[in-house]
Amino acid sequence: MPNRDRLHRSELAVPASNLKMLAKAPHAGADIVFLDLEDAVAPDDKVQARKNAIASLTSDDWSSCAVSVRINGLDTHWAYRDIVDIVEAVGNRLDMLLIPKVGRPSDIEFVAMLLSQIEQAYGYDTIALTALIETAPGMANVERIAETCPERLEALSFGVADYAASTRARTVVIGGVTPEYAVLTDAAADGSRELHWGDPWHFALSRMIVACRATGLRPIDGPFGDFNDPEGYLMAARRAAALGCEGKWAIHPSQVELANSVFSPQPAEIDRARRIMAAMEDAARVGRGAVSLDGRLIDAASIRMAENVVTRADRLTGA
Repeated sequence: MPNRDRLHRSELAVPASNLKMLAKAPHAGADIVFLDLEDAVAPDDKVQARKNAIASLTSDDWSSCAVSVRINGLDTHWAYRDIVDIVEAVGNRLDMLLIPKVGRPSDIEFVAMLLSQIEQAYGYDTIALTALIETAPGMANVERIAETCPERLEALSFGVADYAASTRARTVVIGGVTPEYAVLTDAAADGSRELHWGDPWHFALSRMIVACRATGLRPIDGPFGDFNDPEGYLMAARRAAALGCEGKWAIHPSQVELANSVFSPQPAEIDRARRIMAAMEDAARVGRGAVSLDGRLIDAASIRMAENVVTRADRLTGA
């Protein structure tokens, strides 16, 4: 069932067709590893990948992270066997299922119905779900999707690559920016103008985050395709964190620590949050609703933001 305290800072994608990567995945340092049966697996390898996932979940030690499986799309003939075969075999070892290309609430309800029947038959605990929002219908229905199946749904992830394809965005970059999405400044005295790049995914990610926060779900940013560009990954992760995401996918083990660092509160941030809380407690004792700290106004909204930081920090330390 949904674990409201589970860390989602880094979600490592591992093709279930790659035995070497499967063997290393439990020790990669990610908060969550999802064994991928979908996009990272060629059609001819789908059945064997499913068997590999079952074998890994049966024999490998996954105690250092949460583990999920990304099933194939519900519009394919592989999806129902992914759910049935994997959950029947290793449902007691599985934390979550990741559903790709969720377009409407009924997609969640279909998977939840199958899971309920298997769990009842085998005596398994409730398995949580993550919905991948990566199509135009999914984004158009994201608020309704977020409200579906609260007893299972834990998070929404933004799948930028398929979303770009679904909306026919003019880019082939996965998760990065493009010079075509930019603005020009007005001309200077000498006629020169500056070009400022923008983030083409800002609106979509923001909408998904709001849907999550309105329903108690965890918003997770998706992949950044160039794993040879750590600076680009860090900037993308920081943008997502600034908007309210709790974590980001890693498509390569080298991105795991980058995600963990960005989505962990920094010491200076934690210190300021605790000082805000202390200052507001002092203000409340003398009947004041707002005070100044370090030359800036803080009020009730400030303490709510500070509490968010301290809660994340306490979750990491187990406090």
